[in-house]
This record gives sequence, structure tokens and C-alpha cells, in this order.
Amino acid sequence: MSFHERLRQVWRSKNSLVCVGIDPEVAKIPAHLHDEEEPYLAFGTGIVDATAPYVCAFKPQAAHFAAVGAEDQLAKLIAYIQRNYPEIPVILDAKRGDVGSTAALYAKEVFERFGADAVTVSPYLGYESISPYLDYTDRGVIVLCRTSNPSSDWIQAVPLNNEPLYLSVARKVREWDKNNQCMLVTGATFPEELGRVRRVIGDLPLLVPGVGAQGGDVESVLKMGLDADGYGLCISSSRSIIYAGNGFDFAAQAALAAKNLRDQINEARKPSCVTQ
Repeated sequence: MSFHERLRQVWRSKNSLVCVGIDPEVAKIPAHLHDEEEPYLAFGTGIVDATAPYVCAFKPQAAHFAAVGAEDQLAKLIAYIQRNYPEIPVILDAKRGDVGSTAALYAKEVFERFGADAVTVSPYLGYESISPYLDYTDRGVIVLCRTSNPSSDWIQAVPLNNEPLYLSVARKVREWDKNNQCMLVTGATFPEELGRVRRVIGDLPLLVPGVGAQGGDVESVLKMGLDADGYGLCISSSRSIIYAGNGFDFAAQAALAAKNLRDQINEARKPSCVTQ
């Protein structure tokens, strides 16, 4: 099964376009978890178990774990998701970008050491920085295209061949996608530009951060980003879900936030695409 096929399957089976980002920070996770031997793992599994009924993907952020030496907890969290919720893909948000043997080792780290189903990567060193990931033909390769941060204009909006660079990236990634495994990162904070990307790439899936704490508008994202079948999006939210509560009920509060986002998205989608 290709990565695109996995996404189509989980979109339908879960009736959801929500991707939950797992970005733990010591200062923000509930205080009662601080005494755990593996606090990030305890926090992550709590979030996963609570929100799994409402999501199409989980997206742990590599730097949040690595910064405190918790890479083993990251690996255990990914393995936990895959063991208990095998239908839900795990996207490792690592934003890798290098060339040659280094890129090959990063790909090995992501897909073999951590066992992720997909990874975010940067395209700005060219195809040779992407190809080692594409060699894992059943895994997703999610390329930065039009990111949600305000300062991205200085490079992503630079004109190239009478269009902004981010559209050239979108066209190139569509060419590279020989095994139905590529996605593009397009921020919810730029809905009109997200729509331009959609028109260039056809039904290639999009990972859309920026909903929730960053203020992206769900209805605008859906209007501009849905594919021809009313799917095609993994709409990512992290802080507004995982930190919805900070007490003993943190997982229950995260579940409620994830359910509310799923329901908001489904309410705004084409009625024929949503299972009643």
C-alpha cells in the first residue's frame, strides 16, 4: 500500500482530516508527569490514546524530544502508536535537509531507527537531498512548500519563471512523486496561496499547519485545499490540542479539543464527503 493509499484509507475510516502534533515541553506538560521515569512518553501516550478516535495522523516533533535527550522516548512513542493504532500514520516532523551520505543517514534515522511512516524535509538543496527518502517507497516524504511562518516570504515568495518559488517547488515535487508518497507543507495562514498550490499539484495531499494557536481559518483552508474527492488534507494542530488542559484531566481535555476540531472541519466540508 502506498502512503497516499494509507491516507485515503484513514481519512475515510476515521472520518477526519485532523493531524495532532505532539510537541512536549517540560514547562508545559502537567506537573504530575514530571515524576515519571519517561515523562514525554507518558504525556505522548496519554494524548495519543485520548485523541486517536478523532485523527488521521500523529505528528511528533523531533526537536522537542532531542533537545532534552529523549530520543528513546520518541522511538517508544512511535512504536506505541504503530502497535496500538496501526491505521494512523506517524509523521516525524524533523524538517531534514542535507545531501549525499548524510541525507541517506538521516533517512535511515527517520525510517529505521525511529520507524516513522513519514517525515518532513526541506527541498532547498535540490533533488539529491530528497531522493534518499524517496527510496523508502512505502513511506511518506513531506516537502516544505509554503510554510505558515510570516518571515518565509524572503525565500518562498521570490519570483522564479514568473511565479513565486513555492509554486516551483510544488511543480517539482509533483514530478518527483513516482510512488504516490509525496506531500507538501502549506500553511493555513496563507489560504489563497494554498489554493494556488492545489491548482498546480492536482490531488497530491497537503499537510497544513497553522490552525489553532497560529490563527489559521478552517473554512478558508477547506475552500482552497480540498481535493476533488473532498479529502486531500492533514490539518495539523498541536498546542491548542495537547495543552488544552494541564491537570490530571489533560488527556480528556485534549480529546475534547481534537473532537471539536474534527467536527468543525466536517461541518464545513462538502456534505457528501462526510460520514453521518
